Amino acid sequence: MRTSGAIKDDQGKMNNFAVEPKVYIDEQGNRTGFTKYSELLNGRLAMIGFISLIALEVFTGHGVFGLLSSL
Repeated sequence: MRTSGAIKDDQGKMNNFAVEPKVYIDEQGNRTGFTKYSELLNGRLAMIGFISLIALEVFTGHGVFGLLSSL
């Protein structure tokens, strides 16, 4: 008798063996490299960074280099 990797012998004792996992191919696609997803994410993060730098200059009156040189 075999149920999901466990085998019962003639005395009713259970032996557990490692069950090999089912191999499958991920159908979602690869999200690394120059894909449309990565380029969109990179563009969005660049826009957030640019707006943050403008907001920093508006609120402090100094740019990034001005703040770093005044430390």
